[in-house]
Amino acid sequence: MNHVVVIEDEATVREVLRFHLERAGLAVDAYPAVAEAEEALSSADALVLDWMLPGESGLGLLLRLRSDPELRRLPVLMLTARAAEAERVEGLETGADDYLTKPFGAAELVARVRALLRRTQPEQPQHLSNGPLQIDLAAADTRLAGKRLNLTRREFDLLTFLTQNAGWVYSRTELLDRVWGADFLGGERTVDQHVTQLRAHLGDAPGTPAFLETVRGKGYRMRAWEGED
Repeated sequence: MNHVVVIEDEATVREVLRFHLERAGLAVDAYPAVAEAEEALSSADALVLDWMLPGESGLGLLLRLRSDPELRRLPVLMLTARAAEAERVEGLETGADDYLTKPFGAAELVARVRALLRRTQPEQPQHLSNGPLQIDLAAADTRLAGKRLNLTRREFDLLTFLTQNAGWVYSRTELLDRVWGADFLGGERTVDQHVTQLRAHLGDAPGTPAFLETVRGKGYRMRAWEGED
């Protein structure tokens, strides 16, 4: 899961940023000032940075980042109320990868952050594996010990998401958002039904090691097989 650091001093804006980025499936740490965010930057995949901040400004941090051998490639989206062309140019020339002016729309924010992540990260693999389970993303083909599984589109999407994040627990609400999408009007029972169907395809049975595990009170996770066959 991609990790995004947000530095924004206005509490309301900061929480709006956190909400929309987390809803888009990103891990978010949000801070009101540069000094509080310093440690989190080393593990960040992208930074959403306000221009005007208490203490060190966003532009000041950006200058430091671009001269730091370990952080110079961190993608940065500058976020500010400044709308003048000269100020936008200054931010970009200082090293910002993109620029978003307040007020902004949630869809544009998420799209710009995702674009930065795609631009700076290696191409995603087209094949996934977990023990005897093999998934060909390009062909939408799933095989268990070499035998093809006849999955519906939504079963394939759910299995792919859980396999990509093997070992992590996701609630029913999180799975609805990330697999079905925020606009889906169905309820959490939909997730339970699809997990049951996948278990039938995968041969999960009581008393045997299962691919899909139920974590009581929390949700579901894909078991990481760690090379087992």
